[in-house]
Amino acid sequence: MSRPLPADPIPNDKTARQKRLERVVVLAEVLFIFALFVLWFGIPGIRKSKNLWVMFLYNFPSMFLIATVPHEPVFIYFSKFYSPLVVTLVALSGTLATEVVNYHVFGHFKETKPLRKLQEAGLVKKTIALFNKAPFAALWVAAFTPIPFYPFRFLVVLAKYPLSKYLLSLALSRGPRFYLIALVARRIVIPDYVLVLFFAFLVFASYFPLMVKKLKDRRKLAAPSATTGETGG
Repeated sequence: MSRPLPADPIPNDKTARQKRLERVVVLAEVLFIFALFVLWFGIPGIRKSKNLWVMFLYNFPSMFLIATVPHEPVFIYFSKFYSPLVVTLVALSGTLATEVVNYHVFGHFKETKPLRKLQEAGLVKKTIALFNKAPFAALWVAAFTPIPFYPFRFLVVLAKYPLSKYLLSLALSRGPRFYLIALVARRIVIPDYVLVLFFAFLVFASYFPLMVKKLKDRRKLAAPSATTGETGG
């Protein structure tokens, strides 16, 4: 008696649908943050607002992947009007919400071909291995101290570190840090013009290395042309 032939596999469109849905969600998240960024710089009244929702939403453009604007001056500004505890809770809740978006967005692009190649690089593998020796402690130190934190946003995804532990480490590090900032700002009144200068300084400091690199690259490109011109003369 012959065995029945196995039924043809039914095409599974669920994965494709999930991918399409994920792309839509990621696009919506990026557009949302871009819109907040435009509103912050496009409407002067928002930058002078004392509404706690403004501070909460400001976390998204200021902490999205590679931060383009600093968050400390804004937290200091709100510390003039609210207690350190209120500032800390609002700032921390906005930070954790932003980091969930960061984790999701970068996790989506992690499987693209360029990033898959990057993950195979020797230096990246060594960095991930070093991070995995004490991930929680590394995240706590990086989030509590003033060192640039954005590399760790990518590292936790590449190392497949659980989102729940990542958020817990941030809550235990960013929370005390924000409280100290708010407490000092509450006791030492800082004029608004100083905050504006501080904001500008932090933006300049974050972009200065990139500016120097571009200047060096231009000089390297211009050097052969100058040599050729001298030889031809």
